[in-house]
Amino acid sequence: MNPFKDLDPVLHSQLRLAIVSLLMREKESDFAVLKEKTKATAGNLSVQINKLREAGYIEVTKNFKDNYPHTICRITPAGGRAFDEYVKSLQSYLTVKQR
Repeated sequence: MNPFKDLDPVLHSQLRLAIVSLLMREKESDFAVLKEKTKATAGNLSVQINKLREAGYIEVTKNFKDNYPHTICRITPAGGRAFDEYVKSLQSYLTVKQR
């Protein structure tokens, strides 16, 4: 029996994991805050947000604030479950007994 659980390929990216981790704590965040906290470029952050949205892990709302585009990202229930499962999978790697 394999003691190692599969890691979710959507979350197994440093930037996507960072985005979801931040959203797990904050529940929602705007693009500028995510960009600042992850130190990602706008283009890369945008691509990774779209991948998370397509997976159903976050929802994205776009509107305008002071005549500027304003993007808000929120964790979804599916995203929360995926994150929790990812953490459990990682723990399976840390708790394997040595023979």
